[in-house]
Amino acid sequence: MKNQQKGFTLVEIAIVLVIIGLLLGGVLKGQELINSAKVKNFINDFKTVPLFIYGYQDKFKALPGDDLNVATHLGSAAMAAGVTLLTVTATTQGNGRIEGNYNSTSKTDESVAFWQQVRLANLASGGVGFATPANDMPTNADGGLLGIQSTAPITGMSGSYFVCSEGIQGKFAKQIDITMDDGNTATGSVRVASGPYTGTALNPVATTDIVDGTTYIVCSAF
Repeated sequence: MKNQQKGFTLVEIAIVLVIIGLLLGGVLKGQELINSAKVKNFINDFKTVPLFIYGYQDKFKALPGDDLNVATHLGSAAMAAGVTLLTVTATTQGNGRIEGNYNSTSKTDESVAFWQQVRLANLASGGVGFATPANDMPTNADGGLLGIQSTAPITGMSGSYFVCSEGIQGKFAKQIDITMDDGNTATGSVRVASGPYTGTALNPVATTDIVDGTTYIVCSAF
């Protein structure tokens, strides 16, 4: 007795291929939407941090992190939250600059106190204790550190303040520059560099030299 084996018809195979194509298209489109949302989050960080400064200055006529009268301005807020205000280096308080590296975790640096003060002033969300600053410093959509400082972190940048976000993949760094600046990651108010940053200005990386899967530091001046 003969076994009759029936294979797939061309129509059935075509239908399967179409379904596979639709599934792959959906996955790729979903990944594209995720990446787009991530870039928007990165950009939102760069645009939001200046608002913290303007809001704090409008409220207290002082620069967050550099506030000479922080105990008067935020003492009651700190007590209500059950926290102690960070004691920054007294010699630099009130000089109109945010001293310290954007990626500092030192309790005496104004770049760290900045985040405690804007949070206690209800301008930003996040922990206010800073018993271990590394645990309370803000991070970006990829988990990289986000911070601010007054010294140019990347060669050639000019401005009063510099917001830096690290651990950003090259493909996103290029998109950030295209959206916010001139599309050249080595010029303009937004620049990209390879880390780590240790206090000495880094050399910018040109767009053509950026590797999509490698992580970089992106800084924006204002």
